[in-house]
Amino acid sequence: MLEVQIYKKLAEFDLDVSFQVDDNILGLMGASGSGKSMTLKCIAGIETPDQGRIVLNGRVLFDSEKKINVPIQKRNVGYMFQSYALFPNMNVYENISVGLRARKVKDVDIVVRKVMRQFQISELASRYPKQLSGGQRQRVALARLMAYEPDVLLLDEPFSALDEDLKKDLLQELKSELQISKPVIFVSHDKEEVNYLCDLKYKIKQGEII
Repeated sequence: MLEVQIYKKLAEFDLDVSFQVDDNILGLMGASGSGKSMTLKCIAGIETPDQGRIVLNGRVLFDSEKKINVPIQKRNVGYMFQSYALFPNMNVYENISVGLRARKVKDVDIVVRKVMRQFQISELASRYPKQLSGGQRQRVALARLMAYEPDVLLLDEPFSALDEDLKKDLLQELKSELQISKPVIFVSHDKEEVNYLCDLKYKIKQGEII
């Protein structure tokens, strides 16, 4: 379970949100600049709230009163950016393995090949991001996240740069791939995406859940 209660003063408004997510998919909807991505960044540890508390599976990641702020690399949070953030100079295998090696994970090759089979991208191992379709890039990005065995997945507008036909196909794929026993937060400004994917839905406007 993920429990979030955060406050952060921003230039245009104050971000003030509270919610919890069990082992299901929570959709955060709202216009651009409403506070959706900032909420994810606070959970991941990329940004620091001014006040509040974030607890993941009973482990406190952030508590302003107790001055707890667990570093990004120790939160075990999987964050997928809008652009997927694949390294252009690395092939698929290297994109998945590089973070595991940095974390000194044992049996890196076994882990990488397991997630490549899981996401049906084994035949793409030697290809580079520019040689992949939008759907293939998304699967590689998800495989890279799942290789870390994160305790929560944060998906930040993963379909924002895709055309409508491709988006429909990938929505179906993603819904199947997200049948996992852990909290997932899916951020989007598209109501149809959220309705299709998510078990719970919240709307953020000017930093508040309405």
